[in-house]
Amino acid sequence: MPNYNYKVRLHGIRAFAFDVDGVMTDGAIISTTDGELLRTFDSKDGFGIRMCCMKGYPVGIITGGFSRSTFNRFTGLGIPEEDICQKSRDKMPDFLKFCQRHGLRPEEVVYAGDDIPDIPVLLTAGLSAAPADAAPEVKEVCDYVSLFKGGHGFVRDLIEQVLKVQGNWSLDTALFARKY
Repeated sequence: MPNYNYKVRLHGIRAFAFDVDGVMTDGAIISTTDGELLRTFDSKDGFGIRMCCMKGYPVGIITGGFSRSTFNRFTGLGIPEEDICQKSRDKMPDFLKFCQRHGLRPEEVVYAGDDIPDIPVLLTAGLSAAPADAAPEVKEVCDYVSLFKGGHGFVRDLIEQVLKVQGNWSLDTALFARKY
């Protein structure tokens, strides 16, 4: 793990990108008889994502999985369709496309991942973060390892830290009146 205080980098973050399984969820997947893959999401993590979207931070989803219900969850939180990348087998090109689409340098984006396929992006992002239950190889390369597990408040923890240090963690009820 890098030997500096990651909080210094929170000030320069302009966008967020997340893996899904093991980051937004606890990694459990339920398969229905018709082949739909179901996941559970933490509502507090969802609120954090909504706050990002309402405050103008681009949010990207880069996942190897695919599920219509997952897509619906993220569009419902305010993430534009073009920023949801499912079936990503090589996450680096998708991460760079997200950066390009929003005029960002990789060092302005925090990326959160939990497993081996996330490592190349974690090494490229401006701030790399992992949940408490991430793979040991991932924890080893991350700037920040949360006390929270994937699907149990990790995403909210990360978002809240960035928004608070930048003075953007405030409730503006007018923003909540908008439909997402």
